[in-house]
Amino acid sequence: MTFSMKKFNKLVLFHLFLLIAVLPILARGECTCDSESEEHNKTLARKYKIAAIASILVAGAIGVCLPILGKTIPALSPERNVFFMIKAFAAGVILSTGFIHVLPDAFDHLTSPCLKGSAWEFPFTGFVAMCSAIGTLMVDAFATSYYRKSHFGGVKGPAQASVGDEERDGEHAEHVHVHTHATHGHSHGSVEDSGSSELLRHRVISQVLELGIVVHSVIIGISLGASESPKTIRPLVAALTFHQFFEGMGLGGCIAQAKFKARAVTIMGLFFSLTTPVGIAIGMGISSRYDENSPTALIVEGIFNAASAGILIYMSLVDLLAADFMSPKLQSSGRLQIGANLSLLFGAGCMSLLAKWA
Repeated sequence: MTFSMKKFNKLVLFHLFLLIAVLPILARGECTCDSESEEHNKTLARKYKIAAIASILVAGAIGVCLPILGKTIPALSPERNVFFMIKAFAAGVILSTGFIHVLPDAFDHLTSPCLKGSAWEFPFTGFVAMCSAIGTLMVDAFATSYYRKSHFGGVKGPAQASVGDEERDGEHAEHVHVHTHATHGHSHGSVEDSGSSELLRHRVISQVLELGIVVHSVIIGISLGASESPKTIRPLVAALTFHQFFEGMGLGGCIAQAKFKARAVTIMGLFFSLTTPVGIAIGMGISSRYDENSPTALIVEGIFNAASAGILIYMSLVDLLAADFMSPKLQSSGRLQIGANLSLLFGAGCMSLLAKWA
């Protein structure tokens, strides 16, 4: 299992580095549609961009580290009710990011009048988002299945499956199973297998979620870095700082539940924290050749944004919200249900409000 997880991690990192390297090249293109006239001040814009790199880096690092600190702060432990509330808030932020921030941008890019030809009359944005969500489901299912089989040594036989089904049917009375099977040592193995399976699931979720977040973070960073208008950049600095902080909390919660080793946690946290600042730096480097209204830039950004939206919407609804809201712990507590729902609405509302500036 360790070898397989390492291969999967290397594959994810390879594709992310490939995205960062190739996207600026693809986004350059000749101008075929006039840009809107804006007041340009390169010196002032550069100062704002440097401030954006620093503030977004710090905010992202703090956001992703807060849930991970649950190991040292008892109040933030994944077993506490507060953690459910924080995770619901963060899931609302990620859901709003997909619906309110990323998907509308993809629609704007792929329905731009700068794209000529009847082919662009097809609703590519919705199509790409749908395919992305379906692809995420497939990756989610196959990766979880693969790691589970490699961990448990293959598919269970009929007798083992029957025992597993009986135990799943009686999960609500786990103490009964412990009492009945303790002498045979069977309950311990069942609980351990269940915990290992859930841990593998959390690891797949955290990696796929980071992939979706990183894709649109790079695009946001390049767009901000390539802009030369202080009027455009100024409100984006504050909005994207809060944006990265909230998203970091969502990702950090998933990483905390996945219980990676310290090295993997550090790599994932750094990767998330650095993607937008690196995107801004790349945008600053190509600002003289970058044209946001060129067909190439519109198509590349639109497709990546649509794909990212599909990933974020699927992950927030299925892997974050549905998994937690249908869990026995939340279902058995009315107060926790109300608190989680209010946290979800508050997170989605806060992120939606930021759409006014970003």
